[in-house]
Amino acid sequence: MKVLIFHGYLLRGTGSNVYNASLATALARLGHEVHLVCQDREATDLGAGAPGSVTIHNPDIGGLLPVFVRDTYEGFEVKTFAELSDTELASYLEANVVAVRDLVAELGGVDAALGNHLVMGPVILARAGLEYAIKVHGSDLSYTVLPDLERFGPYAVEAVSAANGILVGSVHIADRLLQAVDDPAINAKVRLGPPGVDTTLFAPMPPADRPARLRELAAQLRPGEVAASTTHEATAWDRDVEQAADAIDWFADSEGPRAIFVGKLIVSKGVDLLLAAWPLIHSANPGARLLIVGFGSYEDALRRLCSALERGDLAEPLEIAARGRADEGGEVGRLEMLAAFLADPPSGYAEAAAGAAGSVRFAGRLEHDEVATPVAASDALVFPSTFPEAFGMVAAEAAAAGALPVAAAHSGALEVSRELAADLPAEVAGLVSFPLGVEAVASIADRVNAWLALSPAARETAGEALRETTERLWSWQGVARTVLAASAGELDGLAPIKRA
Repeated sequence: MKVLIFHGYLLRGTGSNVYNASLATALARLGHEVHLVCQDREATDLGAGAPGSVTIHNPDIGGLLPVFVRDTYEGFEVKTFAELSDTELASYLEANVVAVRDLVAELGGVDAALGNHLVMGPVILARAGLEYAIKVHGSDLSYTVLPDLERFGPYAVEAVSAANGILVGSVHIADRLLQAVDDPAINAKVRLGPPGVDTTLFAPMPPADRPARLRELAAQLRPGEVAASTTHEATAWDRDVEQAADAIDWFADSEGPRAIFVGKLIVSKGVDLLLAAWPLIHSANPGARLLIVGFGSYEDALRRLCSALERGDLAEPLEIAARGRADEGGEVGRLEMLAAFLADPPSGYAEAAAGAAGSVRFAGRLEHDEVATPVAASDALVFPSTFPEAFGMVAAEAAAAGALPVAAAHSGALEVSRELAADLPAEVAGLVSFPLGVEAVASIADRVNAWLALSPAARETAGEALRETTERLWSWQGVARTVLAASAGELDGLAPIKRA
C-alpha cells in the first residue's frame, strides 16, 4: 500500500515526532510504501533494510512554522498557532494543501493517509481531498484548540468531520476531545490508538553489562556530531555531545543504583519534584546517581535548583518555586507542590541534599535510539509530569526495558500505570504511580526507595512482568495496523473508548 503521513514537524526529540518516525518505520517493515510529509531535513534512514520504504517530503511553507509549544527551529521563524494572524494561518494551510495535492498526483494516488494532531494536519488532508485517519496527540488540544475554541474549534470540526477514524492515545484524551467536538456521529469514530514501544530497542540489560554498554554509547557520541559553525543559528535542538558523553560516562561509573528522567525540561514535566525527592532517595541508597535527559526552556532554573540543593540551601529553591513559570518565560506562578515540600521538609533534609552533591547530572538531548541505553541501564525511571499527558510513553519504554517506571497518577500516564500494575506482584503494583499533591515529593522518594529495597530476584521478576505487558499491549506493528484500519474506516476491530 501507498501510505501518506502528514506530520509537519521534525522526527526526533518529542513524543509526536518519535511517534511518526517509528510509525513510518513499522509500516515499511510491514512492506508498505510510506510518504512522510514533515519539516525534518535530516531524517534519511527510516525504513532502511525493510521490505517497504519511507520517503521524506518537505513542503515549502515560507519559513514560518506554527507550533503548539514554543521552541526554536533552525531556518524557521516560529510562532504558536495562537500568535498567527489569520493571513499567516491561511498561507500555512494553503502551502501544505498544494504540496499534498501535488504529491498525491505525482504518486498516482495513495491507499491510506494519517493526519497528525487535531489541527492542522487533518485539515490539510481534508482540503487536499483525501480519506484519512486522525491521530490526536494531546498538545493540539491542550495548547491550541481548547484555550481558544472560538478560533480553532471550527478547524477541529472540519478535521474530524471528514475523517474515517479518530485515534486517541488514552481515555483521557478522548474526554478532552469531547470538550472540543461533541457530536454522536463524530464520537462513533473515536478509537483507542496509543503509541507503540520499540521493544527491540528498549530491552532489558543485565546489570553486569550496564557500565560497558553506557561507555560504548559515550564513545559513539563523541565523534558523532560536527561542531556547529560560527554562522549556525542556535536552536533548542542543538546539543553539546561532549557534555552528553561525559554525563553517560559518569552514569556508567555509578557505585549504586541508577535512576533517570527523560523528557522536555519545562515546568509541566515536574522535574522539580524529582530533584527535590532525590536527596531522600540518595540518602537511602548511597552511591546512587540520577541522569536528567532532555532540553527545554526551564533547564536553567532546574540547574539552579539542583545547585542550591547541593549546597544545602533551601532559600533559593523556595524562590524558584515562588517564580514558577516565570523562569521559562511565562507569568509568575507558584509551584505549589515544590513550595509545600520545601516549606516543611523532613528532618535532616538540608543535610541530605548537601550529601547528595555530585549525584545528579544533566545530559542534554539524546536521540531516541541513544536514550534507550541509559534507560535500560537504569533501575528506575521517574515520570513526574504535572500536566495532562496523552500517553505515558517514556513509562512504557522503561517498562519494556525492565526498569520500574514511577509515573504521576493522572491522565494517559495513569492509564499506562494501571495496565502495568495489573500484572505486577502486589508488593510492586503500587510503586508504578504516585498521586500529585503536597505529598508528591515524598511519594516519589517512597516509591523509588521501596523498589530499590527489594531483592534483586524480586526486581527481576517484576521487570519481566513489566516487559511482557508492554510487548502484549504496545507493539509498533500493532499501532501501524490500527492506523491503516482507521484510515479505511474499518473501526469494528479497533479498541473502543471504555470509560469507568
